[in-house]
Amino acid sequence: MAFTSYSALKASIASFLARDDLTAQIPDFISLAEARMSRELKTRTQVKRATAATIANTEFIILPTDMRQVKNVKLNTSPNKQLEYVTPAVYYERYPSTGGGTPSVYTVIGAEIGFRPIPDSVQNVEIIYTDEITPLSDTVATNRVLQQHPDIYLYGSLAQAHAFLMDDARAQQYDGLFSRIISEIKNQTDAERFSGSLSISTSYSGA
Repeated sequence: MAFTSYSALKASIASFLARDDLTAQIPDFISLAEARMSRELKTRTQVKRATAATIANTEFIILPTDMRQVKNVKLNTSPNKQLEYVTPAVYYERYPSTGGGTPSVYTVIGAEIGFRPIPDSVQNVEIIYTDEITPLSDTVATNRVLQQHPDIYLYGSLAQAHAFLMDDARAQQYDGLFSRIISEIKNQTDAERFSGSLSISTSYSGA
């Protein structure tokens, strides 16, 4: 299974299907597999660290565009201050005033993260989060998941292809392989976490 590029993946899918009339649909099969991977897959390389500066007297800043789930937020003060996540309802109930100060809690609303008390000065914020799968395309030839786990791309795409062809038996077969690989990757990620693996760092503008 020696393929690590989008074009090679499409060729391999076509070979497994043994058909030449699905060329236009194969990118859709891959996209559908990626959508499920983005919902279910958790790998060490999906954990990122981003930093941004708050704006004085401004409650919200924009989250990284590739964020799927926030795992931890802290202020890079001396000493560091961990912020507590609360739901939007609790956020506004606990801090009904728009008065300023040093943030103690955060919430996520849409594509923004909010802090209360509202920062009354510029604060450096560090966010640990998991990201989405970078979609493959004719202009994005590869990504970390394809490089490290090409089988999950192949079997996930084949499950979608056979569902499209209404071949339930083969769809279930490949879906089972796809699900098994997701489980194996999760187990591997848990083992790496307990052994002290590092996060991947990035940066973004919160303005």
